[in-house]
Formats: sequence, C-alpha cells, structure tokens
Amino acid sequence: MGLFKRFFSQTRRPEGFLGKMMLGTMNSGHAKLADWGLTHLPEMTPERAVDLGCGGGRNAGKLLKMYPKAHVTAVDYSALSVAKAKEYNKTMIAVGRCEALQGDVSDLQFPAGAFDLATAFETVYFWPGLENCFAQVAKVLKPGGHFLVCNESDGTDPMSARFETIIDGMKNYTAEELEAALKATGFSFVTSDHHPSKPWIAVLARK
Repeated sequence: MGLFKRFFSQTRRPEGFLGKMMLGTMNSGHAKLADWGLTHLPEMTPERAVDLGCGGGRNAGKLLKMYPKAHVTAVDYSALSVAKAKEYNKTMIAVGRCEALQGDVSDLQFPAGAFDLATAFETVYFWPGLENCFAQVAKVLKPGGHFLVCNESDGTDPMSARFETIIDGMKNYTAEELEAALKATGFSFVTSDHHPSKPWIAVLARK
C-alpha cells in the first residue's frame, strides 16, 4: 500500500505515527464543516450530549462552549483519537464536564435515553451497518432528543468517489440515503440541508 493510501486510510481508525499525523489535521481541517453543521441545531439546552467518532476532540469542545451547562461525552473507536480528545478537552474533563471514551457505534454501552443530543461529524462513512448503528444512537437518546450527522461529501461529488477507492471500508451516502436510514431506525422527524457552494450535507433527526 502506498504512503498516500496508508495516510488517508487513517481517517477510519487512526493508529501509530500516521494516525498521529492524521489527527493533527482533523481538528483544524474539519472545523469549518463542523461549525456550519452545528448551525442546523435548534435552540436547546441539553444536559448531556455525545459526539460519536470524536476524532481529535475539537467538536466535543465546541459543544461544551455552545452549551455551558451540558456534560459532553466524546466517543471514538480509536484509542489514539480518545487520547487526543482527552488532551484537547483536559480542562473540561478536570472539572467534570467532559469525558472521552473508546467505544463502538454498533454496540454503544450507555443506558437507554442517556443523552439529549448526539452528533457525528465526518464519521458515518465508516460505520459498520448504518441502520444498526443509527438504531444504537436512537436507543441512547431520550424521546425528543436530536441527532446531527454532518458530512463533507454528499455522496455524489467526484472527490468522494475517489476516496472510496483509496480508503478501505469507506461508503459515501447521499442525504436521501441517510434520511431513509434514520427514518427506518426510530427517528420520527428528519431534515437535511446542502451547503450552497460545497458538497457538504447536514442531516438533523429527532427521536
């Protein structure tokens, strides 16, 4: 496997030296996308939020700033990502407002109805069995809780098709495919938005 492919394959589960390099780019590289996605959240005052596939922890930190009374849990499949998220949010972890945990979105180990809000930025491409994972998210959300999915790819742009051939296990989804999977797994109200000039999509669902 060439270095280019090995580097970008780290987006799925960062490990080792190349994983550290990838994590070093995630927080800044995805910031504009995440901030655009977060504008789609309705006015709310969540008590507990979870950022799934948290990467370097920047978006968990953003949620902590947006909701100063909320506790935020950052979850990632990669131990390296969890360590980076802990470092990024160490002040909030120290005061008890944040935790970063290693976990699998196909088998979330949280009580039913544990969260008011769940987010997933640039991560559902790699989730094993989309409907099963979305059902797991629905399980850990309270009734009326919200789930925001934000992707850099709308599933139709040429660049996303190229990365599917580079990164093993990657699957780009259209907004329509995400909406259908969410509606099939317990979400009663689903809307989507497409960025006016980029192939970014934000899909918001309510349980």
